[in-house]
Amino acid sequence: MPERKTGLWIEELAAPYYVFKAAGHSVTLASPAGGTPPIDAGSKGEGFYTADCKKFMEEDEEAKKMFASTVKLSECDMANFDAIFYPGGHGPLWDLVTDDKSISLIEAADKAGKPIGAVCHGPCVFKNVKGKGGDSILKGKKCTGFTNVEEGQVQLTEWVPFLLEDAMKELGGTFSCADPWNSHVQADGNLVTGQNPQSSPATAQEFVKLVK
Repeated sequence: MPERKTGLWIEELAAPYYVFKAAGHSVTLASPAGGTPPIDAGSKGEGFYTADCKKFMEEDEEAKKMFASTVKLSECDMANFDAIFYPGGHGPLWDLVTDDKSISLIEAADKAGKPIGAVCHGPCVFKNVKGKGGDSILKGKKCTGFTNVEEGQVQLTEWVPFLLEDAMKELGGTFSCADPWNSHVQADGNLVTGQNPQSSPATAQEFVKLVK
């Protein structure tokens, strides 16, 4: 398959952002390189670019400024945050999976019992994360993420470096899913995961229940 550009899926950032703000939480946006993170162009397509996306990217001056100047992950200390959440898009499959700082932030959050959330391809960030006992953070945990069937339906099975569903199962996660493109959320202890873009609002709503 020819090379293609990817990045984060806007809706999976925008919808949770407004759920968090509505719940009264302050939000810090961070990315590996800082500045404006790359966007998957597909998330701007008709049917995907929701009202939340439009508000976040075009109308909300605070959000626009924050998105244009995300903090570098290397500058983040989990001690300064109450929770950590990852949107999806195919981008994280390449950078966040092996990002040492991202891994250390998640491990620090888990050790402190702080809420950890991810939606769609976002759970790929757990691939190299160890839990308190030294096993995968997903071992024995109920979880979900973008499914093999959904990856096939967007015709990217041969392009992605690994299939998320397979990886989560191999890591010992108790993976479950709904039919393709239906909302599905799993919460287990301090870990909250969502299956796909349709799951973004519900995942964020479940996540904020845990944020103190």
